[in-house]
Amino acid sequence: MTNQPLPPSPNRTTAPQRRRILRPLIVGTVFLIINIIVYLLPIDYDFFGNYAYAGVFLITLIANATVIIPIPYIPLVARIAAEVDSVMLVILLSALGSALGESVAFFVGRSGKGVVEETRFYIWVQRQLRHPWRAFLVLFVLATPPNPVFDIAGLSAGAFGLPYWMFFTAVFLGRTIRMGLISVAGIQLDG
Repeated sequence: MTNQPLPPSPNRTTAPQRRRILRPLIVGTVFLIINIIVYLLPIDYDFFGNYAYAGVFLITLIANATVIIPIPYIPLVARIAAEVDSVMLVILLSALGSALGESVAFFVGRSGKGVVEETRFYIWVQRQLRHPWRAFLVLFVLATPPNPVFDIAGLSAGAFGLPYWMFFTAVFLGRTIRMGLISVAGIQLDG
């Protein structure tokens, strides 16, 4: 009789499986803590005056163009919306900056580089993108809530050859709703 190791139990999670589950939870928790800290910072937004509008556009543009470095733009949009005269301008400029920032992933996907692994989510998005209205709806729905996997949808849309106007319009409309909700929350928390 030889001493052979027992096969792993099907009910037992392996270290790589645990890491796959824990990593997003840890990153999400850290990102949430950073956002709360930024919101609570005693920043004098009146100091920025009319530059707050350009600032909210640039912040959301840069934050959504980066994938690796999370930039906490949500509390900044909320605080700026609570301080300025035109909340609608904050909503539209932050949605525009956000949609243009997400275009980076779209154009990386369009360049044809295989930057995304073939996950189940990626394959599902690819199937949805074959149908124009379904593609628009899926991008809109994924773009509206804060969603860390939206970059995969943007990369897929670019790689699949979806027209840019459709991608941009869906993302802009979704982000307009998101920025509107963030702005309302900022006003409610401030008031």
